[in-house]
Amino acid sequence: MDPRAMHARAIRSETKDRAVWNKLITSYFKSNLSSYASSLFHHLPIPPNVVSWSALISGHSNTLFSLRHFLAMLRYPTLPNHYILTSLFESCAAVSALSFALSLHSLALKLALDRHPFTASSLLSLYAKFRMPFNARKVFDDIPHPDNVCFSALVVALAQNSRSLDALSAFSDMARRGFASTVYSVSGGLRAAGQLASLEQCKMMHAHVIVAGFDTSVVVGSALVNGYGKAGVVNDARRVFEDSLSHMRIVAWNAMMAAYAQQGDYKSAFELFESMEGCRLVPDEYSFLAILTALCNAGMFRQIDQWFTRMIVNYSLKPSLEHCTCMVGAMARTGEFDRAERVVLNMPFEPDAAVWRALLSACAYLGEADRAWYMAKRVLELEPHDPFAYVVVSNVLSSVGRWDDVGEMRKMIKDRRVNKKIGSSWIEVQGEVHVFVAADWKHKRSKEIYQKLSELMGDIEKLGYVPVWDEVLHNVQEEKRKEALWYHSEKLAVAFGVLCGSALPGKPLRIVKNLRICKDCHEAFKYMTRVLEREIIVRDVNRYHRFVNGSCTCRDLW
Repeated sequence: MDPRAMHARAIRSETKDRAVWNKLITSYFKSNLSSYASSLFHHLPIPPNVVSWSALISGHSNTLFSLRHFLAMLRYPTLPNHYILTSLFESCAAVSALSFALSLHSLALKLALDRHPFTASSLLSLYAKFRMPFNARKVFDDIPHPDNVCFSALVVALAQNSRSLDALSAFSDMARRGFASTVYSVSGGLRAAGQLASLEQCKMMHAHVIVAGFDTSVVVGSALVNGYGKAGVVNDARRVFEDSLSHMRIVAWNAMMAAYAQQGDYKSAFELFESMEGCRLVPDEYSFLAILTALCNAGMFRQIDQWFTRMIVNYSLKPSLEHCTCMVGAMARTGEFDRAERVVLNMPFEPDAAVWRALLSACAYLGEADRAWYMAKRVLELEPHDPFAYVVVSNVLSSVGRWDDVGEMRKMIKDRRVNKKIGSSWIEVQGEVHVFVAADWKHKRSKEIYQKLSELMGDIEKLGYVPVWDEVLHNVQEEKRKEALWYHSEKLAVAFGVLCGSALPGKPLRIVKNLRICKDCHEAFKYMTRVLEREIIVRDVNRYHRFVNGSCTCRDLW
């Protein structure tokens, strides 16, 4: 029924029943008649109570108006309930009002409403939005009786903030304590599994999805496609996608294209893009980002300009910073440095460090020492402690024998106290993730791992492997240089995988690395595939590398 008709009857009856008027305010908002709702609130025949304020504030959820109405409510004065606080936390997240949210949290503590499951779950989501996972965890730990909604919010919050192992642990704890999973906890768990590139975890979650009856959920289906795609198993991702195609939304199509993009499989990404248009789905900015990424990873730099133009002209989409980063990186890789820099300087938004890093990588790839030095300075102006810029430019300068400049760079690293991010690699064995760092002896089977690695390195040297030295090792004795390269985290992970039989014969070894794979490990893995007669798949921070029969699918572009 039209709420205006209900309003007319309430006026004629001259009712003083607050419940009738409060229901009318809510009905107006639900009917998208917010101006009527606001007008009614300000002309109520009786003073508003907390339910009236709740209807008004919730009706303006996710806008600044809800915060303004809340302040008016406090001046009235009326104290909030958990429904109002839940709505307000959602609004703070939507409008990025962190300071207001923190004050609101303080008020919730004073009113003893912060432990209510409704309030707590919205608080968890808010801290996740602001990249504050430790705060989210503390909120959860203070809830005396969490429900499955709270658990779901925690899993999602941790997954959104790349706390993958913690997210999967929270999901397991949820099941262990007898709470039924939700589509959101499952999608959060799948996201975490994808971040770890954990195929076994994805499979276990998939089985749980079927048992729990979530296999028809669009949210879960999209998360499954994303999870398998991030784990590098594009065939399984495609099977899930095809099985659920009839009700898949654009998010799932984009996830499938992103999976191809990580592999540099631009042809499959193109095919899916055309099919999407055939299904009358309109590509969005993420669809084009997947296409541009696929082209970058495939080294098809000349085609990026064409797709960039198509996005703007044919679909009226405004390029984001990520699209422009792909574009300028491609231009630079083809040697068009001046044009790439002009694009950067004329973008409608301030270039971030990622844009200059893309140009720096291109300079390093093409051996442009002077340009690399300049691009590194632009990166360091924005992020003075970025170890990537120091290492890359040092390597370029050393490759052309500019040792004085290398010395200056090293002094800069020392003066600024730059700490190089510790590289780690991990491999999954029977559902358990084993993590390694360079020269790591913490694993209980370290002695066997190093022995196996020594055998592997000896075997590949016989095939012609020659170490690729890093400039950092320039003045180090050759024997120590060799040891420093041999014991990189990804090599240790491969040795452990071979030692414990992490994959069945004929199946690839799967390694994940938190940084870019180094040139020496990349070269060594080519030879290892010949010695082991099996594939090695490595997902680094940039892309997937599939080593087969002495070569890599990335064609040395990463």
